[in-house]
Amino acid sequence: MNLDQYPVAGAYDELVGSDRKPRPAATALFDYLARLSPAELNERRAAVDAAIMTMGITFTIYSDGANIDRAWPFDIIPRIMARDEWRLVETGLKQRLSALNLFINDLYNGQAIVKDGIFPSELLGSSRNFRPQCVGQTPPFGVWAHICGTDLVRDRDGTIYVLEDNLRVPSGVSYMLENRMLMKRLFPELFKVCDILPVDDYTTRLHDTLAALSPRQNERPVIAVLTPGIYNSAYFEHSYLAQQMGAELVEGSDLVVGPDECVYMKNIEGLRRVDVIYRRVDDDFLDPEVFRPDSALGVPGLMRAWRRGNVGIANAPGAGVADDKVVYTYVPKIIRYYLDQDPILPNVPSYLCMNADEREFVLANLDKLVVKPANESGGYGMMIGPRASAEERERCRQQVCADPRNYMAQPTLMLSTAPTLVGNDLAPRHLDLRPFVLQSEHLFVTMGGLTRVALREGSLVVNSSQGGGSKDTWIVEARG
Repeated sequence: MNLDQYPVAGAYDELVGSDRKPRPAATALFDYLARLSPAELNERRAAVDAAIMTMGITFTIYSDGANIDRAWPFDIIPRIMARDEWRLVETGLKQRLSALNLFINDLYNGQAIVKDGIFPSELLGSSRNFRPQCVGQTPPFGVWAHICGTDLVRDRDGTIYVLEDNLRVPSGVSYMLENRMLMKRLFPELFKVCDILPVDDYTTRLHDTLAALSPRQNERPVIAVLTPGIYNSAYFEHSYLAQQMGAELVEGSDLVVGPDECVYMKNIEGLRRVDVIYRRVDDDFLDPEVFRPDSALGVPGLMRAWRRGNVGIANAPGAGVADDKVVYTYVPKIIRYYLDQDPILPNVPSYLCMNADEREFVLANLDKLVVKPANESGGYGMMIGPRASAEERERCRQQVCADPRNYMAQPTLMLSTAPTLVGNDLAPRHLDLRPFVLQSEHLFVTMGGLTRVALREGSLVVNSSQGGGSKDTWIVEARG
């Protein structure tokens, strides 16, 4: 397999230069692939597909009122980045989450950034995810968002941008770990000749991050992963992480808050105290006493237990105030305000529809921009102007005019590509990258992350719910 016919024009390619030669970090991979026939490569791909089915690596999509489990779509050609380049990304991610946690803590304790005129009070007042019930609280270490999945993209000129921060219940890390395990089974020879930095320590790091939140520091903490249940799209991940950490996998009905305002898990022996909850349930459904009274997914009294300091919750209730695509546009100012530093990783240039001048520009250029609602995820509600129909753009115009606060817009980036196995050939497909950042007592960034790839030719939408797949991500140490 060679690169003589590989298309390279139009976007930055992660593995292949404009001269159709492998980038230095990918040389060993292409040397290896050149020795494989198309039949051998297809055998490997078939083996991986069979392993995915056997291991039950699935995700769920919601369609026409039905829940459909699908095998995880996986491409066997990895995405590769040099360790030297990754160091800058890693430092930038730590800077970003540090500032965001200072921001969240400030919003619930004094709001100095609002009083100083850096962050608009009207933006906070209209936030769907600001929780008055959390005012006056300071979780351990002042950290609210303990697990963050930051989406990164690379533009045509090679610049890496932060596309968005996922601070509520970020998902995908189990697929990052499974992708690595599949590749080790598929290409064990490559792991002997390439200095691929490991991701296997993530669940240990996650356990330690959660354990640091325990109110009983002198005892081994009991950690529970709170899941909405088997019909949730990320249930595979919930069960996977619980198993890997040695944590309990629970639903809301498995937990109860006692008269002492501690949280207990029901089991056949009675009640067992829970110290830390890694919740995969949105705030609205977390505690029917405080949020939605009709929620059957949460635990009555959980907020009372958390406010008393009797249980740690990750991510903390209220952390979603910073998980807003409009708030995202202020992150560079947030970094400068709290850390007195320039941002290491730039934001994508953005326009706020709540500002009249910027809204006028957006409405005049809907055919050129990507318009996003503030609080949707998974690619839902997004309008990609150059690929939208006239009817879709008109619908977007009406939505923006009806609720300007809920929309922002960005230029249509030409996302970077990477070689992807299509039939017997390599073809470029657009992709992004979601590294995971942990913070409690310490900060930790995964060595790489989940690379999501748009499997449809020309598509810029990488979400699995919208037809995307994934690749293993290799951070490669340069050889002297």
